[in-house]
Amino acid sequence: MTHSPSTPAPLDDPNLWLEDVTGDDALAWVREHNDKTVADFAGTTAFEQLESKVRAILDTDARIPYSRRRGEYLYNFWRDAEHVRGLWRRTTMDQFRSDAPEWEILVDVDELADREGENWVWSGAQVLRPEQHLALISLSRGGADAVVVREFDLESQTFKDAADGFRIEEAKTDIGWIDSENVFVGTDFGDGTLTDSGYPRLAKRWRRGTPLADAVTVFEGEQTDVAISAWHDSTPGFERSFVERAVDFYTSQRFQLLDDGSLIRIDTPEDARISAYREWLLVRPRSPWTVGDTTYPAGSLLAAKYDDFLVGSRELTVLFEPDEHTSLEQYSWTRNHLLMVTLSDVQSHVHVLTPGENGWETSPLEGLPELTSTEIIDTDPREGDDFFLNSSGYLTPATLFSGTVGGPLEALKSAPAFFDTTGLAVAQHFAESADGTRIPYFVVRREGAPAGPTLLYGYGGFENSMTPGYSGINGTAWLQRGGTYVVANIRGGGEYGPQWHTQAVRAGRHKVHEDFAAVARDLVARGITTPEQLGAQGGSNGGLLMGIMLTKYPELFGAIVCQVPLLDMKRYHLLLAGASWMAEYGDPDNADDWAFISEYSPYQNTSATAVYPPILIATSTRDDRVHPGHARKMAARLEAEGHDVHYYENIEGGHGGAADNAQAAFKSALTYTFLWDKLAR
Repeated sequence: MTHSPSTPAPLDDPNLWLEDVTGDDALAWVREHNDKTVADFAGTTAFEQLESKVRAILDTDARIPYSRRRGEYLYNFWRDAEHVRGLWRRTTMDQFRSDAPEWEILVDVDELADREGENWVWSGAQVLRPEQHLALISLSRGGADAVVVREFDLESQTFKDAADGFRIEEAKTDIGWIDSENVFVGTDFGDGTLTDSGYPRLAKRWRRGTPLADAVTVFEGEQTDVAISAWHDSTPGFERSFVERAVDFYTSQRFQLLDDGSLIRIDTPEDARISAYREWLLVRPRSPWTVGDTTYPAGSLLAAKYDDFLVGSRELTVLFEPDEHTSLEQYSWTRNHLLMVTLSDVQSHVHVLTPGENGWETSPLEGLPELTSTEIIDTDPREGDDFFLNSSGYLTPATLFSGTVGGPLEALKSAPAFFDTTGLAVAQHFAESADGTRIPYFVVRREGAPAGPTLLYGYGGFENSMTPGYSGINGTAWLQRGGTYVVANIRGGGEYGPQWHTQAVRAGRHKVHEDFAAVARDLVARGITTPEQLGAQGGSNGGLLMGIMLTKYPELFGAIVCQVPLLDMKRYHLLLAGASWMAEYGDPDNADDWAFISEYSPYQNTSATAVYPPILIATSTRDDRVHPGHARKMAARLEAEGHDVHYYENIEGGHGGAADNAQAAFKSALTYTFLWDKLAR
């Protein structure tokens, strides 16, 4: 691979020093810019009132306590004004049905952080099934992806000592139960045990009471792989272990791991999503898959008998086949049925699929509210056919439904309305992109309102769908003030299945930008807003999109908010987890790839003579997924070129940008204050 001769070497970058995440000089620069941004937009009575309203929304006890059902218990993680770091707790279904459930507190993260003098942020827990007397708990410092793993005794409600419990120091660790005495683990075992992306390259079996260094390797990947993982399915009668080699972000090789250590390849397309449950294998190909004389389209869902497939049978049943308007968004097993959520022009529908002696039967799930998006929150197929669904819309607060397949839906919990929706309406429109593709987008605004401040949100990557959902914060901070809110369902997402995404990766990336620009122009053409009143917002991959909007389409916008972004696409693969995304963006060290990346990489495409709208760039010091150097360097370059740039970096917060509700409230208030200041003139 060669470097493009027209591209300066990294050492020619005068802002390279800002990649030193915790360096004294870099942090001094951060604090100086934070102070200026805070002085410009915070500290006023209006700001403090907005921050207080947002904090109240985040802290309210009236929120739905979304829970995972595991046997007799429902587990929940909860933050509020009193417990800013949060509580891990559990209750029973009978209690959960009540208006004021009694919760058993398992871990008080605030108390733990105070006692240990650590800035702990909750990162998750895995409960041993079926006994539910042990858990593996992950905690991060400041919200980073890297975690500390500790074993927790649910009976004594204490952490086990390192001498007799599973404990791993800070790393990007993948760990899961095999049984009470053994786990599969991938972590930083020392030199050469991580991939170029910073994830585990080895999967090991670790037995209680033995040193981590003595764990037995069960699978080993290549340095250039994204990650290696191993896991165990303990479903009674179908106990199986698996390993997976993620070659890149979208292609993987999967194997069943036998007790003698040998492997059986699960010979499905490497870009397919697969899952094994009891006697079934489900396959969702991301590209057309030809088996014999039949070609199954990308985005379909296929079922096979698992054991038969492993020995060569290719008898496949089509459970779902996409069309021009409809895609598969989500699916999950109950004990005897498969729940499936589809999107039809980005509007959701739920179906129940049931295998039987005469094949599969499909029926719609009745009783869900109209004009809302529904997602499967939880099922527990080991226990029965119960499920939780969540439904909400832009103007409809969330409702948590409980049900059992074959029975009625029960509206179990409802979130409060945080803003007045009187006079507000939701509409769906379609814009025509540069290549003629129709791009859907949703508009939330006051009916009959004149052109006014409008916020356009976009992501466009990694097959993530932007579906309608209720946001009390957006409603309070933006819609209630008279703003219009727009979500663009641009390519790169998954709204129309895998091909809506795959056509926009690598050399097709320009379609993402063209789609978003087309929506911006369509909003103006419809009289919804003007370029001076149109703001754009996006984070992570959407932050990259915002950088491109700034440098390639500045005339379309009056302000831009760019959050936890990728921006220096010449070096993204060298920073933190960046190497894992080369299947999405390409390899900038390859001259052919750099030829198309260089066309849009924001950091390499700024201009001192261009007229840019004001931009707020925000990130987090503790983000160990997207390096904060992207945001820092872009702000420094724009500032040096004389542009109107504002910068804010949360010293904690990880990739989400905030480690607790107070930080999240401040960040939200800062964002909406900046946008209103720039667009409502």
